[in-house]
Amino acid sequence: MTDPAATSDDATEGLTILGSTVRHPVDHLETFPAPSGCTKVRFTCEEVTSMCPVTEQPDLSTVVIEYAPHERCVESKSLKLYLWSFRDAAVFAEQLAVDIATEVHRATAPAWVEVHVAQRARGGIETETFARLP
Repeated sequence: MTDPAATSDDATEGLTILGSTVRHPVDHLETFPAPSGCTKVRFTCEEVTSMCPVTEQPDLSTVVIEYAPHERCVESKSLKLYLWSFRDAAVFAEQLAVDIATEVHRATAPAWVEVHVAQRARGGIETETFARLP
């Protein structure tokens, strides 16, 4: 078993959001060292909001992020605040999936990342999009 005291400084180095009072969206993800043996991470958020780029009406989506960590893992509070940044973004669901996958890939350099966006029905049509980066 790993000694928590021996790795706590390394695990929290560079984290500026966790443990701080942050009351605004952020434009990036923070990460920590991936533990040995962690082969896949999945985050699910059922309340991601954005705006239709044409009508500016709100869109509500469920977002599922899966990735295979290499050296870094996404810190979940920064993910929550990052997803919040889309609240006022005028973006189609397809671009939302690509943008999130791109940021996870940039922040963690995983073996792969896949993002699934299921946008709630609007006009009777539910939209599901996927983005995958190697």
